[in-house]
Amino acid sequence: MAPSAPPARSAAPAEPAPATRPRNRKQLIVEAAGRVFSERGYHTASMEEVAAGVGISAAALYRHFPNKYALFAECADVMVDGLVAALDEVPSGASPTDVLTALTRITVAHRASGGVYRWEARYLNREDRRRLRVKFHRLVERVDEAVQREHPLPDERLRATAALGAIGSITMHHTSIAPRRAEELLSASARGVAASGPAVVRPGAHPVELPARPVPRTRRAEILAASVPLFARNGFANVTNGQIAQAVGLTPSALYRHYPGKIDILAAACLQAAALLSQGVERGLRGVPGPREAVVALAATYVAYSFEYTELNSVAEAELAGLPKDLRRPVVLAQREHIAVWEQQLRLVRPELDPRQARVLVHAGFGVVVEAGRKLRWRDCPEHREAVTALVLAALGV
Repeated sequence: MAPSAPPARSAAPAEPAPATRPRNRKQLIVEAAGRVFSERGYHTASMEEVAAGVGISAAALYRHFPNKYALFAECADVMVDGLVAALDEVPSGASPTDVLTALTRITVAHRASGGVYRWEARYLNREDRRRLRVKFHRLVERVDEAVQREHPLPDERLRATAALGAIGSITMHHTSIAPRRAEELLSASARGVAASGPAVVRPGAHPVELPARPVPRTRRAEILAASVPLFARNGFANVTNGQIAQAVGLTPSALYRHYPGKIDILAAACLQAAALLSQGVERGLRGVPGPREAVVALAATYVAYSFEYTELNSVAEAELAGLPKDLRRPVVLAQREHIAVWEQQLRLVRPELDPRQARVLVHAGFGVVVEAGRKLRWRDCPEHREAVTALVLAALGV
């Protein structure tokens, strides 16, 4: 009889593999930070939120970036660097379609984190801001070269800048849409802007009746009126109660008799912006004969409002993310109602669009106004209003 086999030795429990640090951790940190900064704003965002987004501790995050500003500056650079790199891969002499498609693809791919440079770049120091402007100017120059080859027009790069505004708009809203479809829509929108002809100024062609600029008749209204230019110039977080009080001849403690806190002044500014725009739209749509004329009226009204109330609008757009949810909600609802009006009229003109596609194009129109207005330094005159209105309509495909 053969001897029995020795009992099988039980396998020793496997030791857990040591955790390995991903080689692209710094890239992951920058992408997570871009999302947080875009969503929450520079001053509201925290390093702890960014660390949680990557799944690391705050201490590990500080090993890569010494402070929040260093991380923020890196985020602002990365998006523009990605756009420059995308253009570097496009052959010299390429068509506007090829150039704009390359830029659209990279922008859509980094949609969640790509909005940092749009509004938050004002918090960069002077040297970092200058460096970012140089990079953005390179983008505009390259786009303009392609545009001028096929559609020559001495417009001082206005169409190139506006086309980038249409593309970049995807980073500023949360409309759910498939990336491929977003690329198609935005690329076509940007091409429409690039191919648009010179605007013809016809007196009375696009009459706009904006509500009169509010006259501050109470101390509360005076505080609001004095705060908006300060918020627009310095950023909400950098403005102190002392500066606001000095602007209206009060002591800082006296502000609390009119507003519970500085954040409530910001909320009032955002609500005022929404109300003025709503009134302008209501007046602009009176008596329009059809949807095409309605879209033209909406574009002309939004452009006129943006030039007339530049500081107020920029504060509302740039600082909204920093409001607490309860204060932000009424402003967001007003914005959604405004966009719904655009969406409905645009779909009547272009029935092939579904609601999400129409919404994306409406935001592209808003992006055109932002970048074209900045390019024109918001110098208000009939020629500038007409030129930007024509670019918005081109972005919408109307």
